[in-house]
Amino acid sequence: MENQRKNVLVTSNGDEISSNIAFHLARRGCRLVLMGDGTALRRIAEKILGSLKGAGPVEVVALDMEEEKESVFDEAVGRASMLLGKLDAFVHCYSYEGKMQEPLNLPEGEFKKIVKINFMSPWYLLKAVGKRLKEQKSGGSIVFLSSIIGSERGLYQGAAAYGSCLAGVQQLVRQAALEIGKYQIRVNAIARGLHLDDEYPLSVGRDKAEKLVKDVAPLHRWLDAKNDLASTVIYLISDGARYMTGTTIFVDGAQSLVRPRMRSYM
Repeated sequence: MENQRKNVLVTSNGDEISSNIAFHLARRGCRLVLMGDGTALRRIAEKILGSLKGAGPVEVVALDMEEEKESVFDEAVGRASMLLGKLDAFVHCYSYEGKMQEPLNLPEGEFKKIVKINFMSPWYLLKAVGKRLKEQKSGGSIVFLSSIIGSERGLYQGAAAYGSCLAGVQQLVRQAALEIGKYQIRVNAIARGLHLDDEYPLSVGRDKAEKLVKDVAPLHRWLDAKNDLASTVIYLISDGARYMTGTTIFVDGAQSLVRPRMRSYM
């Protein structure tokens, strides 16, 4: 019988999506370590433990995702592994999009921040987690939470640097799956759709975005940050997905299929 109680490392910037993924994992009995801004994540951990009776431990390891030294990421993952005892899965949810603006106007400092958080940190974390999964000799699952803007069919204006980084992550998923699969390490990604608090809907106006969603989204709604993603994450870290690797799953309500139409409306 499949063991649903995995030991999972989850990165989070304290946003609604990642905190709800952590909640759903804890509800299934997973033991968690949350990694990112320590203060925000301790509040999330307390909320999870206060909401779920008998939930397993939810630990926190602080890590600055703008850090440039690989050794800092390796040390943080080492601490998380010690807290978990055995690492079964890694779910990377931490991201930073920034405000919508065309690439010719993007300041150098903002560009570097976007690249550090959205590409350099996933690279360092993949290496650190992958090394430990390899040492354990029991395999494991790595999941990157991406977005439709990282895919060819999901483009929208105002986030060229962010989209380029996520495209790089999706390629990293394929390349890593090809190279570390021999250690029984699976690497996959989720390209999520947009929800009302994402920068693109906010840039056109929340009220307008909410009003026009029936004209631009096949399911007539934006992504539900609380409930639409957790089941796919749970599947990808489960034993049921043991033959799935190198894949990006779209959980976007077909937003990416109608992107040109969405631009014309919004």
